[in-house]
Amino acid sequence: MADIRAGNGAGRGKSAMDTATVVGLACGFGLIGAAILLGGHPASFVNLPGVLIVFGGTFAVTTMCFSLPEVTRTAGILSKAIFRSDRDPSEAAIAVLKVAEMARRQGVLSLQSVLESLKNEPFLHKGISMVVDGTPAEEVEMIMRRDMQATLHRHAKSAGVLRKAAEFAPAMGLIGTLIGLVQMLGSLDDPSTIGPSMAVALLTTFYGAVLATMVFSPLAAKLERNSAEETLVSNVYAMGVASIGRQENPRRLEMLLNSVLPPIKRVQYFD
Repeated sequence: MADIRAGNGAGRGKSAMDTATVVGLACGFGLIGAAILLGGHPASFVNLPGVLIVFGGTFAVTTMCFSLPEVTRTAGILSKAIFRSDRDPSEAAIAVLKVAEMARRQGVLSLQSVLESLKNEPFLHKGISMVVDGTPAEEVEMIMRRDMQATLHRHAKSAGVLRKAAEFAPAMGLIGTLIGLVQMLGSLDDPSTIGPSMAVALLTTFYGAVLATMVFSPLAAKLERNSAEETLVSNVYAMGVASIGRQENPRRLEMLLNSVLPPIKRVQYFD
């Protein structure tokens, strides 16, 4: 049992800052900020009407495509792009193989003694609990697969919200540009209004391009990557639990797991 507990939770590492996301955002905005500072007038890049048009307009139009709960839920999920738990499929496979080996040697009911140590992995804990309760292996696998699909659907919906926002941000910038140009052309007789109107026209396009290219699209891609990584770990757990429920040889389970793991992540648990 000690070995199982040592391996447990390996698939779900400690939550830590995603260095790639933070460095990418910092470098991107840092370069833009440096270019602005070198131009000599940072304040000229701040325009409240442009911010309202692009930020507010993008949020409003994106919400029209989905629902308010879906949009607000996506805002919460964005934290996972910066603070996330490492998902190592190799360590998840080792943890499952340890549980399978224990079930093979001591019987499925013996797994009840390790359920408490599996709570760090709710998906694996749920599957093993059903096996211990005597649920048929086919039914356990079906339930776990459905849970995986539901989770994948939620992640895809959140990434879709960001993708839509990335589409609408430049369009809202273009709308702001048209507003600024109309205001400028409508008051050519007053030179004092030409500058502010032109600022709105140009800055809204700038805001929209920055939002779409440097925020929404990269974060959507990161959420999709994290979702694929989590799905692989969940698939490892589902295959392992189904194999345990069918009381198959753990050596066969090792071969099955290696068939879905990337080459560099394949494991060799049994000699």
